[in-house]
Amino acid sequence: MALSIVFMGTPQFAVPTLEALASDDRFDVKAVVTQPDRPFGRKRQLKASPVKEAAEKLGLPVLQPEKISGSEEMAKVIEIAPDFIVTAAFGQFLPVKLLEAAKYGAVNAHASLLPKYRGGAPVHYAIMNGDQETGVTLMYMVKKMDAGDALAVVKVPITPSDNVGTMFDKLGAAAVSLVTDNLEKIASGELKGQAQDEDKVTFSPNIAREQQELHFDKETAQELDWHIRGLYPTHPAHAKSKGQSIKFVKVSPLAEKTDAQPGVITLKDKKHLHVAAADGSQIAVEELQPAGKAVMPIAAFLNGAGQNLAVGDAWIDLGEANA
Repeated sequence: MALSIVFMGTPQFAVPTLEALASDDRFDVKAVVTQPDRPFGRKRQLKASPVKEAAEKLGLPVLQPEKISGSEEMAKVIEIAPDFIVTAAFGQFLPVKLLEAAKYGAVNAHASLLPKYRGGAPVHYAIMNGDQETGVTLMYMVKKMDAGDALAVVKVPITPSDNVGTMFDKLGAAAVSLVTDNLEKIASGELKGQAQDEDKVTFSPNIAREQQELHFDKETAQELDWHIRGLYPTHPAHAKSKGQSIKFVKVSPLAEKTDAQPGVITLKDKKHLHVAAADGSQIAVEELQPAGKAVMPIAAFLNGAGQNLAVGDAWIDLGEANA
């Protein structure tokens, strides 16, 4: 008999796992719980979550509580009494009463190598901290955030070209087999959870506005690269140039050192813009987004707003001017 599932998730990261569960005869997805539609874009039109869009295409019932605790939707899940509640980046804490509604427990696919990076932004911190790998951990859900016993893990390398967007795609794909290969093992008792090492716990709280600010006088070229890739495209990193904000999409750390002060242009031609950073390092800017403009390659910027820039110009505002 197929294992009954209530799936809970919101972003694109969760979609591959939902689609895999729904298409696998070993599982019967009874309902999908996701966040309510939210205003999106300049016109603030309501937009469904990627999980809702996927669930509707699959013909699955969708529940969208503003807050799951004590809601009618929570009562419906409890009434379903599924074999498993499976979550992947749902975005809300689940009450103990809900966790206990599943026969074999509530399990979560968390996008980190737990106990490292508990919290809401594990992929961002892994890249910003220069980690060479991350992964997905399947764990039991408990009342404490991301603290349940770990059941299985898959590791995924972080390459120098990866950003948050590409890593979410890779991790979403990796989560599929992690979930589908292990639910039957959990139900049969073949797979047991292992307590996380509390001495190795680190946290990844949601990205704050000030974390998006780049500091060319404090960050080396490599650190700027990690910082930019660790925030794009969800929370683009930015700096100010003559008071105008510039979002940075892609840069490359350069091996060559410079005597120029941080923020100063060290090379400029029709297709290249190099800028000094901390400790004599420098970056090549490859893609950016000036205020009020679309994302563009550096050649397009240099052919337009940046055509009057010159080597030696202090391009990036430093200190309080960048706050």
